[in-house]
Amino acid sequence: MKKETGIHDFEQYGEEMLKKYNVPGFAIGLAQDGEWSYAKEFGYRDREEELPLSPDTVFGVGSITKAFTAVAILQLQEKGKLHLNDSVINYLPELKMPNEEQTKQITIHHFLTHTSGIPPLPTLMSAVKKSMEKDLNLEENQQQENPLDAIQAIDTYSELMDAIAKADFTLLGEPGAIFSYSNDAYALLGAIIERISGQPYEQYVQQHILEPAGMHNSGFQPENLESKDIAVLYDIREENDEEIIFRSNNPLDAPAMRAAGFLKSTMNDMLQFAEVIRNDGMVGHARILSPESVAVMTTPYIQCEKGTCYGYGLMIIPDFYGYKLIHHGGDIKGVTAQLNMLPEIGLTGIALANVAGAPSSKLLFSAFAGYLNKPFDASHLNVEVVDLALESLRELEGTFLSDDGLKIEFYVKDDSLHLKAAGLADGVLQPIGDDQFLFTMREMDTIIRFVRDEDKKIDRIAFAYRQIPKIEEGN
Repeated sequence: MKKETGIHDFEQYGEEMLKKYNVPGFAIGLAQDGEWSYAKEFGYRDREEELPLSPDTVFGVGSITKAFTAVAILQLQEKGKLHLNDSVINYLPELKMPNEEQTKQITIHHFLTHTSGIPPLPTLMSAVKKSMEKDLNLEENQQQENPLDAIQAIDTYSELMDAIAKADFTLLGEPGAIFSYSNDAYALLGAIIERISGQPYEQYVQQHILEPAGMHNSGFQPENLESKDIAVLYDIREENDEEIIFRSNNPLDAPAMRAAGFLKSTMNDMLQFAEVIRNDGMVGHARILSPESVAVMTTPYIQCEKGTCYGYGLMIIPDFYGYKLIHHGGDIKGVTAQLNMLPEIGLTGIALANVAGAPSSKLLFSAFAGYLNKPFDASHLNVEVVDLALESLRELEGTFLSDDGLKIEFYVKDDSLHLKAAGLADGVLQPIGDDQFLFTMREMDTIIRFVRDEDKKIDRIAFAYRQIPKIEEGN
């Protein structure tokens, strides 16, 4: 990406990738030592009206919001308002879970690192219920039974904690032992921020992060932003085994879960935020975090999957072609976002799309690879495919289902293990040993790990950073 030929090749590569996924609008920007070094907009913020994108176009950033929540918690620790090793029930005494003793042991650190033991729960669907009901396509199909009718809405932190208390689940293990991505944990961090600061979570983030960082086109509700340069959201539905992308300008919202994934921002603003990590807590002349807090935030505490660890609201790849890559993605309706940082060489980047399922992560990782003079389609994962006997593959067949609705089926065909799941093309898994497989998802190589119980039988999988239990044996 340092040479014009490299930029031309990357843009051609990006055009082909975005066409393959039928992405309406995509924007990517890189900064070197805090100064813009590359920006490119593909497609439109409004495809029907052919309205262009810009570095100030407002997109959703999804779960990149978790990094802002982590910054807020660390700011409160710096002020002596809390400590990361405090038990969460010190601040949320009404929080109840099936194992009372384990619940008492869960700390703020465990929430920040997704190691509380909370498995995927169905609460996110309840939290976005009211905004989902505003969708035009639901109104158009009122004669059909509305599946949302059976869901109890969650609008407040109290309702979220009540739903968790009533849920039938088993904690995955002792706090700190097992990583499983938890939107609930980050939502509850929002409740802690609110109670300690005395401000609504959104107001705290606005006053203590967005404003001092100069992020003037960022916030949680687009209608409250001054900017009118807002990307139209597009959604996906299946018709006759074909994915149809359609205009659906109704962003999901979840007041009880905004701390987990509902910030709206721009390329310009997100590169400002990346300075917090690259520049030891400073954005321009404003100090957002101390250098010590930045170091704590970017420490690899626990492995999420092979080659990737989790800090606080950020993932860490210790060896990205010899450098430490700090990153996080976001993916909800009308949003696919990716934030990357290589502090050792001063490189930061953001990629934003206005449809879910876009290859934003792959394209930003490709841009970073190109910057390091690696092929755009290369993978930083250093794994070797091994042979696995057919009977060993058949042992892994079965269906896995998480309480948040992710259902995955594994089956053997043509002497290979295959994966089938909604929203993903059926794919072949390549064995790399130790019950782990390489799988390509939206052009990105990822790892799926089968987890065994005490009797050495397959009990669950670690996939999409979540622990997902087995519900059915294979054929």
